[in-house]
Amino acid sequence: MIITLKQNAAQTEVSRLRSELEAQGFVIHPVEGTRYNILGLIGDTASLDARQIESLDFVDKVTRIQEPYKKANRKFHPDDSVINVGGVLIGGGHFAVMAGPCSVETPEQVIETAKACKEAGATILRGGAFKPRTSPYSFQGMGPEGLELLELAKKETGLPIVSEVMDISQLQYFDNVDMLQIGARNMQNFTLLKEVGKLNKPVLLKRGLSATYEEWLMAAEYIMSEGNEQVVLCERGIRTFETKTRNTLDVTAIPMMHELSHLPIIMDPSHAAGMSRMVRPLSLASVGGGADGLMIEVHNDPSKALCDGPQALRPDQFTSLMKEIIALRQALVECTK
Repeated sequence: MIITLKQNAAQTEVSRLRSELEAQGFVIHPVEGTRYNILGLIGDTASLDARQIESLDFVDKVTRIQEPYKKANRKFHPDDSVINVGGVLIGGGHFAVMAGPCSVETPEQVIETAKACKEAGATILRGGAFKPRTSPYSFQGMGPEGLELLELAKKETGLPIVSEVMDISQLQYFDNVDMLQIGARNMQNFTLLKEVGKLNKPVLLKRGLSATYEEWLMAAEYIMSEGNEQVVLCERGIRTFETKTRNTLDVTAIPMMHELSHLPIIMDPSHAAGMSRMVRPLSLASVGGGADGLMIEVHNDPSKALCDGPQALRPDQFTSLMKEIIALRQALVECTK
């Protein structure tokens, strides 16, 4: 349930209402918006008389939320959320580009790639240290040593870093990582979601391979319900009947998530297509569709990559793409003036 307050609502009256509702066992989630303020109620509101609350002089209206996700709901938080990742803002008109290797391999590889990404205009360095692979015989990542190399690249470039955590036991190694990534395979690892929800650290939540929009937002709700509301959604392609590409990038998710939720949404064209030649058109389509950012794989030598080399861009390709992304975003801004 959402209680929308009138602009001239007296704080004493609002506090009194909050106290009464909290005494009945409801969790109150106040939101101060640019247009109006609301009180979001979490709990079984079936017994509450909406008309009685609406009769209060300082209440504008009462709305019951039918969707199971509450904190992630746009109705609960009308304004766009803006997430701060090591000084880089995502959402609310702020666009971020996360770029780097799928997997950290050597000091030279990660630092050379990180420097190239920053020079091209990337704002966040991505890199995998713990890798969930379909085959148990594939390279699984460098583990804690890989995170140390990412931290070294962070010191060299100043770029904040995002990396995937696969298990609660790994969280002890992520103190110096600016943003935690929950991969597609762990989108419904509810124990992990609740644990990262207890941390004061931004979380990048990738959509599961076959997850619906509601399932995706409910995964975000698990994180937010524990107190951590710094969530960024990431569409990385879903499984369909098409086999020419690894996955199908659901560009429709951009406007739909902006409609359903206040959380930022970024796109991962690299994992969606699985082919480097598809990254450019999918990236530009995502920008045109209104995405709040991109996650792009870049490797200094894709032919020698230990993980997902065919979908990684070379630094020169990424530089060219960034020029197009910047130009397209500027053109879109001009069109809205």
